[in-house]
Amino acid sequence: MLEGEERLSSKLAEQGRTLMALAPTTPSQAETGAGYQRYPRVIIAAPASGHGKSTVATGLMAALAATQCVQGFKVGPDYIDPMYHTAATGRPSRNLDAWMLPPVAVQQVFARAAATAGLSIIEGVMGFFDGAGADPLDGSTAQIALLLAAPVILVVDCSHMSVSAAAVVHGFHTFMSKVNIAGVICNRVGSERHAAWLREAITQYGVPVLGCLPHLPDLAIPERHLGLLTVDERPHAVEAFLTKAREAMEQYVDMEAVVSLASAAPPLPLPNDADLPVASPNFRVRIGVARDKAFCFYYEDNLDALRAAGAEVVFFSPLHDAALPPNISGLYLGGGYPELYAATLSANHSLLAAIQEAHAHGMPIYAECGGLMYLTEALEDTEGQRYPMVGIVPGVCRMERRLILGYREVRLAGDGLLGAAKQKLRGHEFHYSTWQRPKATPPAYTVQPRSPTEQPRDEGFACGNLHASYIHLHFGQDARLAAQMVARCRIWQESWGQGQRS
Repeated sequence: MLEGEERLSSKLAEQGRTLMALAPTTPSQAETGAGYQRYPRVIIAAPASGHGKSTVATGLMAALAATQCVQGFKVGPDYIDPMYHTAATGRPSRNLDAWMLPPVAVQQVFARAAATAGLSIIEGVMGFFDGAGADPLDGSTAQIALLLAAPVILVVDCSHMSVSAAAVVHGFHTFMSKVNIAGVICNRVGSERHAAWLREAITQYGVPVLGCLPHLPDLAIPERHLGLLTVDERPHAVEAFLTKAREAMEQYVDMEAVVSLASAAPPLPLPNDADLPVASPNFRVRIGVARDKAFCFYYEDNLDALRAAGAEVVFFSPLHDAALPPNISGLYLGGGYPELYAATLSANHSLLAAIQEAHAHGMPIYAECGGLMYLTEALEDTEGQRYPMVGIVPGVCRMERRLILGYREVRLAGDGLLGAAKQKLRGHEFHYSTWQRPKATPPAYTVQPRSPTEQPRDEGFACGNLHASYIHLHFGQDARLAAQMVARCRIWQESWGQGQRS
């Protein structure tokens, strides 16, 4: 237990920030210390995946957003849960990933968004202490709780236990002393008698029960191979879900207690440069960003970083648009579900040709996962049906029944769109397709081994101003990423692009 806390303190010290700096030692210091700000906040966590934390977190956001400005956050590399947060609050949800980002960058992401909200709700990932490996403070929700000195509400599925739930809560409450397990919401409770047993058993160990939710099958969100169905795919159903989730929280959860816990969180020091700089319009370039049902996996902070570096983000739809946006100087193709819309994407011949032409003229193009699949020669489904795609990345992508996922530490294989060769980056991949990589294809990255039995491997494709890979990056890990990409777009605009417009 203490070893884990010491490891985190050591990590923070390396970044010039320790746990002592995160939380004031006395109330008076908190109130008078320069740079300290109050950010009412609470983390919604669980012992493991499947306990209902997404439903509870989103329901709480929807309920509280009815009376105040609520900011949603998601721990870890997730794109779909933040979509539901955004629908519930009306504000873009943000990702807090302590494995991909340095600790101070996590604080910056939090402070930028929380500063303009009345209350922040942070949804955890997996089990509370689960992260990138055996270390309970390496990319876990617990690490975020310590980094942000945030109280934690534990959501526990009690459908198959009663008094044993107290042992689960007591274990999480005492496992790591600096973590503040401040309350419990019991989920899938069978009856009022069941709820009474749970309250009596759990509270005697010092953790208040803030609510007991019954079985609510209407709040189940349909899933598929890459997680929950997205908001854009079921807008009317999402609206109904949010209404029911809000009503459930208001009926079964002590909302005043939730707000009180969030408001009691200690003030935090405002990180240096927490506010993104405003780019001068004189240096603005336009970057086309693919966004529709096929391409919907983006970190909102990546888009903000591009804007801060001098880019105007212009959205377009590879599913529906016949042409690229006018006067763009770069393309960003994020992840998503191109396999579900392969026939429509393949039939949009005019847009495929437009991207081919842009590439032929050297326009900077950055593609992640689904974007890589779209840029290959063809996408083949699990039945062997092949759909021609853009064709500027050699080879074919084939859908598999095997999931490839995990954090990845990589180095840029050569000088290119994102920076110089051997620059270290951290990202993650999550896909069911494999790219049939032709021999002698220049890679985007060298993936570093994470165990003694692994070997470095090539990943992605990079050539000139084209960078395509399965790796998803969070630009917050290194301010140079967005700056370098925008600089490349500006150089292209001043040479080829500007010449074409004159």
